[in-house]
Amino acid sequence: MKSQRLTYREITYADAARITRLAGEWDVARMTARIPYPYTLTQAHQWIGTIGNDEFVRAIELNGELIGAVGYVRGDNGSAEIGYWLGKPWWGQGYASEAAEALVAYCFAKEGFERLTCCHFLDNVASQRIIKKLGFRLVGPCVAWCEARCSEIPTLRYVRRRPMLMRFRRRAA
Repeated sequence: MKSQRLTYREITYADAARITRLAGEWDVARMTARIPYPYTLTQAHQWIGTIGNDEFVRAIELNGELIGAVGYVRGDNGSAEIGYWLGKPWWGQGYASEAAEALVAYCFAKEGFERLTCCHFLDNVASQRIIKKLGFRLVGPCVAWCEARCSEIPTLRYVRRRPMLMRFRRRAA
């Protein structure tokens, strides 16, 4: 994956303390499905150890410093669900959009997915702006579990199909 200001790399156990501090902040964790609150170092180590074949996760780095994570979970029929989080000090500077855009490009060009999905909680308007900017189409409302809030939260689900030009190139290859 590549983007203008950010670099991406595999997450390692050495990242656990930083991930705990950034992702474990209430304002970050409450906008994700899987990050508990409070988020402990042990839980971060456990999560890193469970990143497997059906899940692709990369640390987002700015000037060599981990500021968030981006990734996908492989689905059925050539699809994947993408997700991302960013530490609060880096909100509002376009980094989440840049990282999500790089992930979408990677998913279509390198992984060959035909369809990507994503969701955001209704109260996460920043993520809604990013998702729309990336060209995702609203599928409709649903509910999703939020580990930090320990409840199901009203959610909106989106889909984006592989661009037509990429479909033709893939068949020709």
